[in-house]
Amino acid sequence: MVHKKDFMFYLRTVVLYIVLFIVVLLVLYPILFTLSSAFSDKTSLSQSSPIPFSDPLSTKQFENLFAKTEYLKWYGNTFKIAVMNTIISTVCTTVAAYIFSRFKFRVKKGLLMGMLVLQIFPSFAGMIAVYVLLWRINLLDTHFGLVLIYAAGQLPYNIWLIKGYLDTIPRSLDEAARVDGASYLRTFISVVLPIAKPMVLFLAITSFTGPWMDYIMPRILISTTSKKTLAVGLFEMIKDRANNNFTMFAAGAILVAIPFMIVFAFNQQYLSQVLSAGAVKE
Repeated sequence: MVHKKDFMFYLRTVVLYIVLFIVVLLVLYPILFTLSSAFSDKTSLSQSSPIPFSDPLSTKQFENLFAKTEYLKWYGNTFKIAVMNTIISTVCTTVAAYIFSRFKFRVKKGLLMGMLVLQIFPSFAGMIAVYVLLWRINLLDTHFGLVLIYAAGQLPYNIWLIKGYLDTIPRSLDEAARVDGASYLRTFISVVLPIAKPMVLFLAITSFTGPWMDYIMPRILISTTSKKTLAVGLFEMIKDRANNNFTMFAAGAILVAIPFMIVFAFNQQYLSQVLSAGAVKE
């Protein structure tokens, strides 16, 4: 006979597996359905089967995406904005975080508290001021103006994030480098940055992925058709009731995910290497 404790153990195990199966199904089904819609020859989701990959496979949606829309131009614009934002945001953030972490100056505490307070207010609160500012400096309807807004908006939180990480790095390493004759810049580049690589890499990735599918800022600040980003272009394909391009939209959404997969795959491998490295003063 099965003991009562054994029965309860098996019952909990079965219930656990059922719950896990349901969770996996809920997570994977939207992804599989999107993939199925992208490779479907139907133009409407209502015509597609709710069972993924039950319809005949076709590359029709990808062909229409490249032939009937400016998807490649949107893709190039978004990639350029993301790369520019990554470079500007990463450089400015790491330098500013190093200054706040290692140097003492009169307004240091006030600036840090000011950046912390700025995080309370939503970005939409300053949308009108941002629009007028870019208009005044002739950067409205430009990718560089959009990048400046992204980079500036990310600075307060990112500086706090990187500063907290740099504070954990022993100052004795900086002092040893200074004794050896290294300048502050050389100490920052040769001593601090190699130790902070995991956090700097995380910052670069978030700076890249942040603008990738942002809709609000490009929609307000960019008006020229040739300068549209992916989010704006894809949304305009399906925003009207007359538009019936949801399967083509699914094809575009699948291609949007490719940089994310490449970046995170590289990040996972690279982080495992840099996390195992340490700072050794010989």
